[in-house]
Amino acid sequence: MHKDASTASLSPRPHSRDLRKGRYSEESRAYLITTTTHNREPLFLDWCCGRLVVRTLQGESHRVTTLAFVVMPDHLHWLMQLGSDVSLAGVVQSVKSVSAHRVNRYRGGRGPVWQDGFHDHALRRDEDLRVAARYVVANPLRAGLVETIGLWPLWDAVWLE
Repeated sequence: MHKDASTASLSPRPHSRDLRKGRYSEESRAYLITTTTHNREPLFLDWCCGRLVVRTLQGESHRVTTLAFVVMPDHLHWLMQLGSDVSLAGVVQSVKSVSAHRVNRYRGGRGPVWQDGFHDHALRRDEDLRVAARYVVANPLRAGLVETIGLWPLWDAVWLE
């Protein structure tokens, strides 16, 4: 277990620094990550943009095990298990950077796609991963975006295979 270097950096956003307090990267620990788009812009109502985020998550399989995710119109929920010799902040930064580049290229634009920072919750050993995964993938239902999760195309969970 090691403390991320990100805890020492300062941010112009008054509370984003608080998101990094006490952040640790622990191998094999399951984390629930939430990150939002810049100014909560609903970029991922465009399914193509959302699929670019999905493809980016799939590209991290060498560093993490993705357990479940859902790409919402203006944010991402990602339940994953950290691999060895990687930092939580590094993995999330990579996903945000690569997906932002892909989204900007697709949209023919530039500029920020994601807000600075992210929220993480390290799941306790006694927390049920399937319960956490159900919570993640049910977000479109709770938000009233669809009546059944099968109608929302931007989610997955390892328990479906």
